[in-house]
Order: sequence, then C-alpha cells, then structure tokens
Amino acid sequence: MAFPLGAPAWAQEAPDTPADRSGAGARTLSTVTVTDGRPTSLPAQIPTTIEGVTRAQIVETVNATDSEDALKYLPSLVVRKRYIGDFNHAVLATRASGTGNSARSLVYADGIMLSNPLGNGATFAPRWGMVSPEEIERVDVLYGPFSAAYPGNSAGAVVDYVTRMPTQLEAHVKLNCFASGFDLYNSHSSPAGQQIDLSLGSRSGDWSWWLSASRTHSKGQALVFGNRLMSAGTVGSAGTPVTGAVPGLNPSNQPWWLVGGATIYDTTQAQAKLKVAYDFSPTVRATYTLGAWNNSTQGGVDTYLRDALGRPVYSGRVNIAGRTYNLDSPSAALAPTETALTHYMHGLTVKSHTGGVFDWEVAASLFDYARDTSRTPTTPLPGAFDGGAGRTTDMGGSGWHTFKAAGTWRPTGTAEGVGAHVVDFGFQQDTARLRTSVGNTLDWMGGPAVAPFSAFNGNTRLQSLYVQDTWRFAENWKTTLGLRHERWEAYGGQLGNATRLLDFAPRKNSYDSPKAAIAWQATPDWSLKASAGRAVRMPTVSELYQGSIDGNRIVNTNPNLRPERSWTTELSAERDLRTWGLDGVLRTTVFLENTKDALYSQALTNLVSTVQNVDAIRTRGLEVALNAVDVGMKGLDLSGSLTLTRSKIAANSGFAASVGHEQPRVPKVRATLLATYRPDARWSYTVGARYSGKQYGTLDNSDTNGAAYTGFSKFFVVDARVRYRIDRQWSAAVGIDNLNNNKYWAFHPYTQRTYVAELKFDL
Repeated sequence: MAFPLGAPAWAQEAPDTPADRSGAGARTLSTVTVTDGRPTSLPAQIPTTIEGVTRAQIVETVNATDSEDALKYLPSLVVRKRYIGDFNHAVLATRASGTGNSARSLVYADGIMLSNPLGNGATFAPRWGMVSPEEIERVDVLYGPFSAAYPGNSAGAVVDYVTRMPTQLEAHVKLNCFASGFDLYNSHSSPAGQQIDLSLGSRSGDWSWWLSASRTHSKGQALVFGNRLMSAGTVGSAGTPVTGAVPGLNPSNQPWWLVGGATIYDTTQAQAKLKVAYDFSPTVRATYTLGAWNNSTQGGVDTYLRDALGRPVYSGRVNIAGRTYNLDSPSAALAPTETALTHYMHGLTVKSHTGGVFDWEVAASLFDYARDTSRTPTTPLPGAFDGGAGRTTDMGGSGWHTFKAAGTWRPTGTAEGVGAHVVDFGFQQDTARLRTSVGNTLDWMGGPAVAPFSAFNGNTRLQSLYVQDTWRFAENWKTTLGLRHERWEAYGGQLGNATRLLDFAPRKNSYDSPKAAIAWQATPDWSLKASAGRAVRMPTVSELYQGSIDGNRIVNTNPNLRPERSWTTELSAERDLRTWGLDGVLRTTVFLENTKDALYSQALTNLVSTVQNVDAIRTRGLEVALNAVDVGMKGLDLSGSLTLTRSKIAANSGFAASVGHEQPRVPKVRATLLATYRPDARWSYTVGARYSGKQYGTLDNSDTNGAAYTGFSKFFVVDARVRYRIDRQWSAAVGIDNLNNNKYWAFHPYTQRTYVAELKFDL
C-alpha cells in the first residue's frame, strides 16, 4: 500500500511491526513523520508530491521477486518487467514518459545511482539487481523535477531505495519458488524458477554491518518471435517445404508469418552486498557499500517449422504456402544468444545528522562493468545451440561514477515554526563512460573475437551547483525556491567499423534550471500545493555516438543533439478523510509538462532510423490517489490511483506525420487498486489490480494493433497474495500474479499467470 510522505506516522511503521491504526495526533499533510526505521533521503521538506511504501507494506501486499516490484502499485508508475529477473528491459515509465524513456527517471539505493546513464531505452534499464527485495527498508518516489538537488533526468520521477541497517543482531532467510504457463502463437512452455535470499547484520558499539546474498534461477517465456511478412515471399516452389508457421497480423495490421519463438531466457543471477557503517560521533556516520551482481543467460529458440519428415527447421530458404522466404536474411529469424555479466558498485558516504543549524554530507559512488559480454551466431544454424561463426559484444570498462558535497543550513536551528528556513546547497559531478566493442568470432558460444566489426565509445560529464530554500513564511504556509546550474560536456566520442576508428569533436554547454513550490494548510483537513520546475535532460553517450562509417565519413548519427528541456507544473489538493469517517488521505493532482527537443528515435530515411530531436511535446494530466485504513471494518486497508493523461506531439520538423499524435507508450488511462485485509495479527489477504489503456509504440501512431509481437497493448491484471505469520520467527506466503491470465504486450510479451510461494525465517 502506498502512502504519501505527508501521511500520519502509522504509514511509516517499523518493519514487521503491526501498525498503530488509531490515527491519534494531528496530521500535517506537508510534513514527513517517521516513527521508526530509516527515513527517506529525498528532500521531503519540499511541498510537492512524494509517495512511498515501507518494508512491512511490501512484505504484506506484493509478490516481490525483484526490487522493482516494490513500485508495482504506486500511482502512475509502470515497470516494463517481462519476466522474473529481467535484467535488460525493465524500464520505468512515469506520468509523462513511457517505457522507452529510461533516461527521464532516476533510481538510487542509499545514495548510489542505479539508473543507467549510458543510454536511453529498453536496454539501459536501472540496475535493479543490485538491490534484493529483502534488504529494502522503504522506497519513496518524488514525482517531477521539483528539487534542485537532482539533474534533469528527474523530469519523470526520482526513486529512492533505503536499505536495511541493523541496530542489533538479526538474520533472515527466504526461499521463493515460482511457476507459470505460457501459451502464445505456437509457443507452449512452463516458465519457472527458484530464489534464495540470505542476510545477516548486527551493531556493536559504533560499528554496524550488513551482509546479504541472493541467487535467482529463472526460465522465461519466448520474448522474440521470428517473422516474415507474407508479401515478402516469392511465389513458387523453391525452398524447403515446411509446416507449422502461424499466420497473424503485425502491429500495422500487415499479414505475416510467425515462424518460432526466441530469446527464451534461462537466467542465473547472484547478488551480494556488504554495508559497513561507523559512527564517529552520535551525529556523524560514515557508510561504505560494496555490491556485486552476476548474470548468466542463455537465450534459446523454439522453431515452429517442420519439414516433410517432421524435423525442426531453423534456417535457410523455406517454402510456406507456396511462397519462398529466407530465414537468414535480412537478419536471422531465429537466433540464440548468450550473455555473461559481472558488475560491481562501491559507495562511500560521510554524513552528519544533527538536525540543528548545519548538517553536511560528502558522498562518492562507482558502478563498474567489470565483465559484460553477449554473443550471437551469424551463420545459418541447423539447431538452436550448434556452434559456428558469430559476434561478441564486449562492454567491459563501461560504467559511471558520482561525487557529491552538500550542506543543509537551518538559520533558526529547526525546520519548524514560522520564519524557519531550510537551505540545501551542494556540488555534484556525474561521469558516464561507455565502451562497446563488437568483434567477429569463429565460435560464437565461447571463442574470442578474432577481428573487429564495430565499436563506439564516449564519455559525458555533468557538473552541477544547486541551492534551494524552504521557508515557512507564515503559520500555514511553506514555500521552496531553488536553482540548479549545470555544466555538461561530451568527449572522447568514437565510432568504428572493421577498418577504422573515427573521432567526434568534444562538446560543452551550460544550463540553468529554476524550481519553485508552495503549500497552504487551508484548513485542518485540506492542504493545497503547487510546484513548478525546469528540467534539462542531456543526451546520453549512446544517443550521441550511434551510427556507421561510410568511407571517411560518419553518417546516420547526430553528435550535436540538443538536450530535452521540460517545464513541469503540478497543482495538488490533499484531503484528510477523518471528517468523512475514514482514516486516510485523498490526493488530487493536475500536472502539465511542455517538452522541447524531446529525444526520440525516428526515421532519417526510408531505411534508416536514428535519434533526433522532436520539437515539442505537450502533456496534460490528472492523478487521483487514495490511501485509507480500517475502511468499513477494522483491518481492511485500501489504496488506489487513477491517472488520466493527454500527451501530444505538438511540433516535429523531422517527421511531420507525427504531429498531433500521442506520445509513444504514454496511455491515456492508468489505474491501480490494492485491498488488504488483516483479520488478526497472523493473517493478511491482499488483492491488487493494475490497468493501462491503449498506447502506441510509434511517433505517428501507425501501430494500431497492439496485441501482436512488437506491439504495445492495453492491459488489466489482477494479483493476489496471502501471508501467514506462523510465529515470531517463521512466516509463509503464497500469491498469484496475473490471476486473470491476461496476454499483453510492451513490444515483447509480459508473463502470463504466475504462482509464487515463499517461506521466511527471521531471527
């Protein structure tokens, strides 16, 4: 269940402790109240929309197998998670940004950036695997670019994971298993897997530590479907006669053949985390974090095609219904893949927390692609994992590092009271480094690269100064004014092919982003808020330096892409429902966003697409969120949200046909509903529902058939969970995700009905 950070203290309960539902005490809807556990690190003093969930709420209500599952029922958020353990496509969508815009949101864990700043899109998803669900203390979301403490990637939202740090000896073991069925086209499988999570921590004197490890093995469904347009076949008898191809319509309603399923992942992931904290004094703490994440994946194939003797056919020229098709050209219809990834992250923070006149923080982090290799064949394959020539893609050496020095000044010594100021200021530097080398190999399954095929490299650096002042200028009024100055540069850009490596010229630019927010406690029951902010989202390395080489020229790329510049405004009214006989909060928010030079991939010629600037996108929306406890009876909690959005392309000189159409992957309607019933201290029963309306994947909205491979469909999904606390140490839970077995798409198919069971021990 999600609660705004202005919710009463029971919304910020201690982990696995029954909440105090009395609602005693006054509610101040624009003030954070935390009774136990670690508070959010978001700038919660800013009077704008922040929603959050605690560990206890996640444990009771969500079948959480990955850390991103904690966001499942928060308003206006959708994570494109295609299967359990999805490591490379689980992109976060927000109010005015779809699942193709990973660079328009920020994800942090204990101040360490998990967002992937190397690119924008599905393959640059946040590194969710660096956080296990069991170590989450709380998750909070700041909607919109209303804090000067964050760069322009906060245009959509800032997600903050706060993980556990023990105050006494504790140990946890959780065993998880999951199974599902998958039936689509001619693919019929039973994806399943297991997960184990171990953690141990304690505190002794000034030292505290936390050690955790988890391992997930999952087998997923087919994500890619080999296809050929029916019209592309040549009439005649050439090619091997085959049966089994499935007729269908592509997203543009063109008839095509589906010839098999591919990218059927068999994934093993392991994560380990060490956190050590030392208190130099009661008000100064140093924390070091070391995280390691390993992913090994085989992407199998399942051909539908059979020859006259019933043997499977994976490649070559085939004859389907009197037409000849080449399964190997222009690209392989069915190709297996292998990936092997090992990533590390380091984080060091020294921070004071006096709550008095002055506090300060110095923090640095590093995310390192120590090993990042993917492999695929290039020669026709008689079978799924037969050897042969292929290509390797090596991203080893890529990564990013951050630095922050910040202070908080409270001239009156407190954040409360009329005339109180809270001034936040600081310096930040974020540096991204991309190294990609594609090579030809004689053995795609394990051989080394023997000749270069292509390469592109580059770096970006963002240096920022910011200041913001939150001022309680009257008894029932509070305002925040902020300014962020950013100096951005891109350098070291290179693009190569098999014979040469060409350099891009470096770039430098500076930008300013003002922020403002104000809140009025109009009555004890009503709080009104308004926020506005500018966000400048810089181009990423991959957006700048993609392309190809023709002779001595670089083509099909634009290293001079302009940054996205967005102005976002929201107006909110929050209502304390106690005078209506309910213990809860109702929030209504109107949001508006105007974006210039939005970065999207669009057609450069009839055959080539590349990232270009879309002149203007305008978004208007309404978000309603409800959180209440003991609704109609003791122990029944309800939360829900409804988001209505109208996002249109207002101008686009590079693709005139897109003007007036909807922004890709931003549906007009999103909704969630979550109900939890606790008849006693042992049992909890939860039912959740999620809805997303019709959406498109193309700028001109020509893909009208969303219920197809590469399409984007609407969906309605129902989830259920039952948890039983056996005793003080043992608990068990069973759940079903997608109970109604909806078949829905976001380019790839999502999972169908999935059963989850878990057993947990807490010391």
